[in-house]
Amino acid sequence: MTAAGFFRITRPVNAVVAGIAAVIAYLVATGTLVPEVILLLVIVTSITAAGNVINDCYDADIDAVNRSDRPIPSGQVSRRAALWYAVLLFLAGIAISFFTTPLCIGFAAFNSLLLVLYATRLKGMPLAGNIAVAYLTGSMFLFGGAFAGYAGFVHLVPLAVITFLATMARELLKDAEDVDGDAAGGASTLPIRIGVRKTAYCAFAFTVLSTAASIIPFWWWGVPYLAMIGIVDLLLLVAAYRTLTCDTPACIRKSGASGLLKYSMFASLVVFTISALFLV
Repeated sequence: MTAAGFFRITRPVNAVVAGIAAVIAYLVATGTLVPEVILLLVIVTSITAAGNVINDCYDADIDAVNRSDRPIPSGQVSRRAALWYAVLLFLAGIAISFFTTPLCIGFAAFNSLLLVLYATRLKGMPLAGNIAVAYLTGSMFLFGGAFAGYAGFVHLVPLAVITFLATMARELLKDAEDVDGDAAGGASTLPIRIGVRKTAYCAFAFTVLSTAASIIPFWWWGVPYLAMIGIVDLLLLVAAYRTLTCDTPACIRKSGASGLLKYSMFASLVVFTISALFLV
């Protein structure tokens, strides 16, 4: 086992970006930042990291086929050590949430439970696992809004919906990429049930819905926001469109759509941040 393995298994960039999303959500809800938002960053980063670790614990056999370089299949971290590491991260995130608000505590506890259910039960179920991940990603905005109170929580619902829909598209394409390993591991994902091409069309439909929903904040931020988010929406649509002729997991991987969707979602965070700072 190595320290680098324990670091990598948390998928640190993914976890920290989730924490930053919660901070941005608070900024959007209030128009300002306070020192206490560091709690949001730590809580969301810890719980997201824990979810990544426990997911790798239960996906070790699948990863041995699809991604043999990951920490557990490569021998950098044992399954047992990773499991205890996940428990520690979950407990740390929930414990720190008690210094925030009751609504935030509820999100921290519920999301932790859902992450465990996803890894142990939901991941291999058609759509159920995808919906869980999409909710968890969108809930970063709800968590940040909840730190600003009930009004902040409600204000952030549109951003959570936008993120939920875009994440659904990416999750479906990731499943399409992983058909071979998922089938070997006994999973029953949507691409295994209906095929890669139909899954690509479903992903494109969610992308279209996400871009349509992204228009809603125009009523708060106006034309400058619409111009910026329009560029991001175009990238999202191009990414999903690339996959519409694909019949195989290799074709989906070659399209690079999953990665482009990921970076487009990062870009949307930048747009939300700029809009909250300068377009209020």
